[in-house]
Amino acid sequence: MTNRTAVHVFVLRGFSADPEIQLLSAAALLLVYLAALLGNISIVATVTMDARLHMPMYFFLKHLSLVDTCLVSTTLPRALVATLLGSGQISLPACASQLFAFVCLGSTECFLITSMAYDRCLAVYRPLAYGAAMSPRTCASLVAVAWASGLLYSAFHTANTFSLPFCGPNVIDHFFCDIPPLMRLACADTGVHEAAGFAASGCIISCFALTVLSYVRILATVVQIRSAAGRWKAFSTCSSHLATVLLFYGTGSSSYMQPTAHYSPRQGCLAAVFYSILTPTLNPLIYSLRNKDMKGSLQKLYLQGPP
Repeated sequence: MTNRTAVHVFVLRGFSADPEIQLLSAAALLLVYLAALLGNISIVATVTMDARLHMPMYFFLKHLSLVDTCLVSTTLPRALVATLLGSGQISLPACASQLFAFVCLGSTECFLITSMAYDRCLAVYRPLAYGAAMSPRTCASLVAVAWASGLLYSAFHTANTFSLPFCGPNVIDHFFCDIPPLMRLACADTGVHEAAGFAASGCIISCFALTVLSYVRILATVVQIRSAAGRWKAFSTCSSHLATVLLFYGTGSSSYMQPTAHYSPRQGCLAAVFYSILTPTLNPLIYSLRNKDMKGSLQKLYLQGPP
């Protein structure tokens, strides 16, 4: 008779089964983590202290950097400590808490990215009405809705995942508690739970669709601008955000938009490194390198000189 003892402790496999590769990857990702913290905290501090950046675009960027700081801190520190200590054990409540925090922050980022696309669309398509439409109250409301939606979305997915029975094996082929590898460990039919998860993910798909529509409108407006300099100026204000959209959705969709039966642990772990670690790390670079005002403010923050 099959042993169906309930699992109370999981074991995270980590970045690799090879101890040498584990240590090498942990050392590399520690540097990436420190870079992510430095970049995102710098943007939060710069936008907060520099009055010239108190505009809707930078207001959303500040909250995106705050979310990215929390997102990368939800998974990576524990994985690095587990690698150094040689133990990836995590209790069931801790695993559920990690999943809740990760999904909440990841979905909040989706909603913020949609708000940023809407902001850029109004700035290009309706420049005369932009100031009135994107008032401080409107921006604060959009951020509040993003956080509230993220909390509700995460609560559903956490309950949907951990309502399944887990009765061994208890080794998660990942470096943190995520939905696809956990679904693979359930000792019950996951069909209904997967269908419910895909249905709930419709709001994320809607966010992506709205983001795409915003950029279709932006491109249609940019094409109508007669001067090449004007077209480049209009598009350059959106190119950084577009790079973030492609990086975030491009890597995340490969893990979540497929049935559990087709899920590959190796590909899932690699994709997770991109959307949960590298994307939060690259966002500050993407936004600061292409933005003269941001570069000037960062220079003033660190060098105490004129921007």
